[in-house]
Amino acid sequence: MMNYEYPNTYKKKIFLVENSPERVVDFLKKFGEDLQVKVVNSSEEALELLKTSYSPDAVIISKYMGGLKFLEQVRSNAWTKTLPVIITAQEITSGLIREVVSQKGDDVFPSDFSNGDLLVRLDYFIKRRHYVAMQQTKSATLDVKIPWWKRTFDVLSTGTAIFLLSPLLILVAILIKLDSKGPIVYKSKRVGAGYRIFDLYKFRTMRTDADQLIKNMESLNMYAKKDAPTSRQAGAGYCDSCKAAGTDCQQPMYLDGKVVCEKQYLHEKNNKVAFMKFQNDPRITRLGKFLRNTSIDELPQLFNIFMGDISLVGNRPLPLYEAEKLTTDDYIYRFAGPGGLTGLWQVTKRGKGKKDMTEEERIQLDIEYAKNFSFKMDMMIILKTFPALLQSENV
Repeated sequence: MMNYEYPNTYKKKIFLVENSPERVVDFLKKFGEDLQVKVVNSSEEALELLKTSYSPDAVIISKYMGGLKFLEQVRSNAWTKTLPVIITAQEITSGLIREVVSQKGDDVFPSDFSNGDLLVRLDYFIKRRHYVAMQQTKSATLDVKIPWWKRTFDVLSTGTAIFLLSPLLILVAILIKLDSKGPIVYKSKRVGAGYRIFDLYKFRTMRTDADQLIKNMESLNMYAKKDAPTSRQAGAGYCDSCKAAGTDCQQPMYLDGKVVCEKQYLHEKNNKVAFMKFQNDPRITRLGKFLRNTSIDELPQLFNIFMGDISLVGNRPLPLYEAEKLTTDDYIYRFAGPGGLTGLWQVTKRGKGKKDMTEEERIQLDIEYAKNFSFKMDMMIILKTFPALLQSENV
């Protein structure tokens, strides 16, 4: 069974179909900080946006805006039939509830949302939708099963390695504690085989505020697209109200309590790269640089392998913010293979000291491994990993 979770920072995308300014303002006051809201003025416009724009996580539509007819049309379309739809009404009657249920609506709320917990219900509907979709369309692809030979080799090799390396693990732990403040082991949420989320262990090599600093370091990313527009350039060609993020924009979207241009938001989102890696990273501690260049920082992942979170050889598990960008049919095979401590892309590029690896090359190597991995390939990767441990990249 796939275990899918949203990162804590994820904001659910909602279409609010409502033409009453008072109700819109009231909704934004209550939920604007928790949801990414796009206000739509009619059910017809909402249907058109579902065809031409990005798909929202849910639609909230008033009964008086043609909500029941909208629900019928959404459920009759294969592309949107699982989209969570919530109907609102000033007066909720048993007859209305029966009608919404008969048309497979998800819930009914009063127009002022005075009863019920909307955020809890949305969270449930969206997770249910993802689970059903993955079971129906991706189950064969993402039902990753580790062969017995691979699991046996993982347990025997890592169990022996942990025993033999225990003095080194203890020494490194003491040095990290003396070198800088913070925990010895860094835990990060990662997405592995079949999109399963788990805690990946590494010796801490960065300052404790490293995650907060990453937002200001996009220009240093080794995988950054050279021709990707900057935020200032991204607004070029749009209307004046879009550039100024004004309320007159024809496609306004409410994010973090502010009105932003939907076209510019999607333009910038599509130009973001999936992988993040930096040269001469200022967040790394003095000891951390040595631990990274010798790959000693990754030794705690032996425990991840021993427990079955990942395998010794496979595709590197990704942080949540990277994995969420690789969910299309072209890239989903990347998660159809076992996760691993070392893999095909590390030994084919990184081990040779090359710096010209593109994001697309890395993804394609991961897909190649997921489709073709075998005992022979794993042994070849393991043998080639040792020369690659002493990296020539300063990352």
